[in-house]
Amino acid sequence: MKTDELNTRAIDCLLKRGVAEIIMEEEIRGLLRSGRKLRLKEGFDPSFPGIHLGHMVALRKLRQFQELGHQVILIVGDWTAQIGDPSGVSVTRPMLSAEEVKANAETYMKQFFKIVDKEKTEVRWQSEWFGGFTLADVIRLTSKFTVAQMLARDDFSTRYNAGRPIAVTELLYPLLQAYDSVAIQADVEFGGTDQKFNFLVGRELQSMVGQRPQQCFMTPLLVGTDGSQKMSKSLGNYIGVDESPEEIYGKVMSIRDDLILQYFELVTDVPDEELAEFGRELVGGSTHPMEMKKRLARELVSQLHGWEAANEAEAYFTRVVQNKEVPEEIEEFRISFRDLSSEQMEVTGVDISKLLVVIGWAKSRSEANRLITQGAVSIDGEKIMDSMVHIKIDSIIKAGKRRFARVINTDRIK
Repeated sequence: MKTDELNTRAIDCLLKRGVAEIIMEEEIRGLLRSGRKLRLKEGFDPSFPGIHLGHMVALRKLRQFQELGHQVILIVGDWTAQIGDPSGVSVTRPMLSAEEVKANAETYMKQFFKIVDKEKTEVRWQSEWFGGFTLADVIRLTSKFTVAQMLARDDFSTRYNAGRPIAVTELLYPLLQAYDSVAIQADVEFGGTDQKFNFLVGRELQSMVGQRPQQCFMTPLLVGTDGSQKMSKSLGNYIGVDESPEEIYGKVMSIRDDLILQYFELVTDVPDEELAEFGRELVGGSTHPMEMKKRLARELVSQLHGWEAANEAEAYFTRVVQNKEVPEEIEEFRISFRDLSSEQMEVTGVDISKLLVVIGWAKSRSEANRLITQGAVSIDGEKIMDSMVHIKIDSIIKAGKRRFARVINTDRIK
């Protein structure tokens, strides 16, 4: 096969699989054929530090571009995070201190470089260019766009028509994100389809200042483990990049059967030909969906933790979830039952909702009570349906399918 033909196939794969929309596709094809080293922009909001599989969709594309010799510029939104960053959501995000931003950024980058090549990435902080911005600079930037243009964004128009408040800082945010593209002279900006408006503002601003307008590379929004909404930490339907191999494996096994192929396509390197065969097998019933999920779970855990960890996670799932055995190693919590109950007996009455909060398995008593009423909590193999129960010394508590803990009453220790 000729080199040109190979290059065309490589570009087709890069621009088709795991891609929702590209603006403008023919232009980016031309740039890729030109041999020029492209500057690829990826920005992140350090209001929340964790990365999940939904973020991986775009990050894997960045890695693929890097493997072709292109340069990633990671922009830390430290400046916008300190003034409040809406980032396309209907509720404004809190202002953060410089210390909080830095701590979140460090956590983010540790996870980011599990996927993207650190050696081929340039990290830039927004404060490099916005730190010296004056009021005159802000006014000059805002003069380039109208309020009507900003209200064309779906989120803003929905809230405006519903009479809900929109802060002036929120209207500024797309302009600030666009200016990031100008500051680093981005050739391509990456993100989910929910960022389309901001990407287009970046293209327009670059044209206004005489730069070549950036290409907009948008990836699909991965559906979360609830099977209905996009993966999100705030919705609790996420699979975190930094979670343990056992947790990642178990969560993958919980996804809906009709999402298996989407996950394979967006967050693994399994070839298209093999995915087509998977589809035929699922439709024909020749392979059980659980076997497909096990393959998917191994692929994902191996990407993030290595093949050995993937094999161990699978063995754990088989032993603990499928065969319902207690893990060989479980967390141990030493707690005073006096703080959880007034009774002091060999068999002690304990408020489990309070206990789940104390050991960090629930954020609040109400969340703990929901777990209990859903039948997700058991003690020594018996499901509990009431918050107040009797716990023997050294009892084993289980929440969900994968969380185990041995609780030791320190009041009984001499």
